[in-house]
Amino acid sequence: MWKIEILVAFSVFTLICGFRPPNSTLVEEARRRMTRFKCACTDHYCPIGQNYCESSIKVGCFVMADHSNDILIVRRGCGYDQEKQNMNCQGRRDDNWSSKHVAMECCREEMCNEKIIPAVLPVLHDKPVAKEEQVFNYMVVLAIIVPVIVLVISLAIAWYFFRNLRKNRQESTENLRVREELLPEEYGIRATQVGDSTLKEILDDSCTSGSGSGLPFLVQRTIARQVTLLECIGKGRYGEVWRGNYYGESLAVKIFSSRDEASWARETEIYNTCLLRHDNILGYYASDMTSRNSCTQLWLIMQYHEHGSLYDYLQRNVLNYESMLLLATSAAAGLVHLHTEIVGNQGKPAIAHRDIKSKNILVKLDGTCCIGDLGLAVTHSQENNKIDLGRNNKVGTKRYMAPELLDETLNVYYFDSFKSVDVYAFGLVLWEITRRCYTNGMIEDYKPPFWDVVPSDPSFEDMKKVVVIDQQRPAIPNRWSYDPTLKQMTILIRECWAQNPKSRLTMLRVKKTLNSITQRRRKKN
Repeated sequence: MWKIEILVAFSVFTLICGFRPPNSTLVEEARRRMTRFKCACTDHYCPIGQNYCESSIKVGCFVMADHSNDILIVRRGCGYDQEKQNMNCQGRRDDNWSSKHVAMECCREEMCNEKIIPAVLPVLHDKPVAKEEQVFNYMVVLAIIVPVIVLVISLAIAWYFFRNLRKNRQESTENLRVREELLPEEYGIRATQVGDSTLKEILDDSCTSGSGSGLPFLVQRTIARQVTLLECIGKGRYGEVWRGNYYGESLAVKIFSSRDEASWARETEIYNTCLLRHDNILGYYASDMTSRNSCTQLWLIMQYHEHGSLYDYLQRNVLNYESMLLLATSAAAGLVHLHTEIVGNQGKPAIAHRDIKSKNILVKLDGTCCIGDLGLAVTHSQENNKIDLGRNNKVGTKRYMAPELLDETLNVYYFDSFKSVDVYAFGLVLWEITRRCYTNGMIEDYKPPFWDVVPSDPSFEDMKKVVVIDQQRPAIPNRWSYDPTLKQMTILIRECWAQNPKSRLTMLRVKKTLNSITQRRRKKN
């Protein structure tokens, strides 16, 4: 600026003194610089053919630095409009402004913007994350989220479990108080505290709310793992039956192979039905799954009765009137208990056995019977009117099949149809028992039903021809018609195995008839 002032002063001086220099170029330059001056410029900011531009002294020069991309770009040029220049340059009170990556500076002197570069910061682009780092990040996230989810689920399950446990405890206290009021006295079931001396006492005293006929589940696991197998006492279509030992006490272990899991599961489910406990139902201890000789075995641990099945007992023993009626009456009582539904808060559904035969009835030491082998049982509850057939598709023993099973006319949607099938088979069992009763010096050898008309292992068609087409029944010996007691048994048997299911007696009526025959016999003696 001082150069311009000197030129202006010199020009004024020459004009006053009347002196005109021979070369007027300096004067013209001085005049030009009074109104305009040169600025450094770049690219399109420069006039064509020049490396500078001219700006008004009131406007000035500018320089702008841009580092928003990877390369620093510097632009220089002249301002041509005072208002725009002021707006661009005077964002602040000084003639410069800057953001993080762009800055601008203005000046008003000759070529003042030639060497100025405003300070700016480069843009730091995010580096691509390596796959290993991404995997690591995902693993960290999973390591945090998964335990939290597991913890939440565990807390929810624990809350649900303890809520139900508390509810069941409250119900069990009330149920124990009213249990005897809900049950008829003939069932002989009582609720007491669990004993701790022998397995029999544990079983006898373990009928608590919801416990079914077996022991509490934790006790089941304890007992099942402490049983020693001693000898095989029987074989059937589902597996083997062994005599086992539990701290000096004998028990029966029914061993299913893994392919018969449905039968094992169904029998376990039925035996754990609440209020199934009865003197004439085979006592159930526990169920367990174990491995033996690298094979999976399914165990059903039951009471052991050394007399074995009724089938074996009748072959070895001769009966009198009293023992005959005791076997028949006690077996009928067990079947009545199965067929009867107990309605209540912790009731029992009605159960049809579907495989009644002498091999599935056991004889106790006191000469009474108990019903076993509930693997094919079907249940029914009036509350929902639902018939539960289970998942086991196997059928009963063909020799004991009722006509409606053989001709496939059984109404599977009517539960009484299944009870009628049991009554028919029980009639055949009564025939087997009565044959072994010794009277007037005569007795028949033990024979299974239809032994004289079908093979030892009859087919479905064999039985259909005999029972449905020919409508045959086991032969009644002539001597029965001359004995009052056996004559009454004959009438009862024929009413049980009637061809028409609707004509058959109910098991409750069978039981009452047997009790009536027993009372008449006692009065006669």
